Amino acid sequence: MIQRIQSIYLLLAFIVTGALPFVFHLWKLENGEIVYFMNDMKYTALFGLSTALSLVSLLSFKKRQQQFVMNRLNIILNLILLGLFVYRTLTVSGETTVSEKGIGMFLPIVAIFLLVLANKAIKKDEDLVKSVDRLR
Repeated sequence: MIQRIQSIYLLLAFIVTGALPFVFHLWKLENGEIVYFMNDMKYTALFGLSTALSLVSLLSFKKRQQQFVMNRLNIILNLILLGLFVYRTLTVSGETTVSEKGIGMFLPIVAIFLLVLANKAIKKDEDLVKSVDRLR
């Protein structure tokens, strides 16, 4: 399981969506209040779903097609999360000064990148298995 490169990518995506949001804040308000993902239920739910999908995909290493589909769903979920962050950034209600953006807003981009790399490796494995099956 861990000897495959897509497992490493999925483990890193799991860490990025599961552990790093606790470390990095999403943004800092103009009054100095730091906002983490736990302050809003929709961000908590989306990060949690993304983490769960990464873990289930990591553990279903024998089913490559299922792993591929779960990664695609996870990419879509992270795109939705990124869209919510962009929407929040562009439509800040009643704020005259710009609030400081945190590193946590870029975590979905890193997760998407890792999931795309994992999908490329899964596709490569699937093509290798198909070519070996043709030789038999």
